[in-house]
Amino acid sequence: MSCYYSEVFKRRPSVAVNVGGVEVGGTAPVVVQSMTNTDTADVDATVAQVAALFNAGSEIVRITVDRDESAAAVPKIRERLERLGLDVPLVGDFHYIGHKLLADHPACAEALAKYRINPGNVGFGNKKDRQFAQIIEMAIQYDKPVRIGVNWGSLDQALLTHLMDENQKKGGALSAQEVLREAIVQSALLSAELAETIGLARDRIILSAKVSQVQDLIAVYTELARRSDHALHLGLTEAGMGSKGIVASSAALAIVMQQGIGDTIRISLTPEPGGDRTREVQVAQELLQVMGFRQFVPIVAACPGCGRTTSTVFQELAEKIQADLRRNMPVWRDKYPGVESLNVAVMGCIVNGPGESKHADIGISLPGTGESPAAPVFIDGRKTHTLRGDNIAGDFERLVVDYIETRFGGDSSAAQVNSR
Repeated sequence: MSCYYSEVFKRRPSVAVNVGGVEVGGTAPVVVQSMTNTDTADVDATVAQVAALFNAGSEIVRITVDRDESAAAVPKIRERLERLGLDVPLVGDFHYIGHKLLADHPACAEALAKYRINPGNVGFGNKKDRQFAQIIEMAIQYDKPVRIGVNWGSLDQALLTHLMDENQKKGGALSAQEVLREAIVQSALLSAELAETIGLARDRIILSAKVSQVQDLIAVYTELARRSDHALHLGLTEAGMGSKGIVASSAALAIVMQQGIGDTIRISLTPEPGGDRTREVQVAQELLQVMGFRQFVPIVAACPGCGRTTSTVFQELAEKIQADLRRNMPVWRDKYPGVESLNVAVMGCIVNGPGESKHADIGISLPGTGESPAAPVFIDGRKTHTLRGDNIAGDFERLVVDYIETRFGGDSSAAQVNSR
């Protein structure tokens, strides 16, 4: 943990919520979440994707529960995951008929670690409060926390219309966008207040307020945090595909989290057709790690390349080292306590290479264009090896593994002596 993090960053106080053994809020670190995109009724596909997301680092996984078949599949999914040794909390995502599904499928209600309900579509007209109350009563009966998740795509229209009318009576003091933001905040707070009135404890409620635009997210969560101490789930909904989704989510969440707001996050990326769903988990972890909030995998620093690095050797080596570290982390976390703090540098030429490598725990400065075909390796700030020949990459990979075993292996006292 850097000095900047410890002296400047201060988390907003929030009520801690236990979600299937994972603490959200309070003094717990920001939790990474994700969601499947399989048909929940397809037990095999859903188990496989939940397992992939969990193994990638998602600490909580949400699944859609939209009809009887998917509700009936939930306890089977839970059982299969347990047989695989995967203790991952499952969140049921309910819309429109959640009250009925939970009542008709008690095994589903029991198997889930949390219920997610949207006050904008839990019911309409005079059924809204009654059906919301039925879900809350189920949560109380089964001792489950609830995420009250407001989404501007399905916002309570009666509340929005009321606030628009009130604004008109005041001469239009607020813009339509400001009224929309206030409606989102009020929907979350009023729903939480109603849940508590029904009897759901404050430490069983998490709030979220999903929007699609960066500035709206910043404004809504800043206000929600000012007016509530509930644990907050962050995410930019409909963020989009590829770099656009990553940039938008990172920009919005980074600003809010730097204010100390947010207890759990999801990066809602639209995957490429047939793409890897775990990408959103990796992005969430990398965002938390580069901001200094958590450590998940060792950091690999690499220069961007320029005219002095016409060879692709350093790029290929950096990519391979990063992939190997991420692939091995599930085993290494248990075998080598503290390995997440490792810093590796793979640099491409003599200009900044040696200096950057000295700053890392272990680093290599590869020869640039026209340089002597030798690659100095620095360990703990000292030059320890000079690699030459056709297998520089393989030799360095072995040195990285040896360093991990030496520094983080063995008993805890040895690891502590070797740690920096």
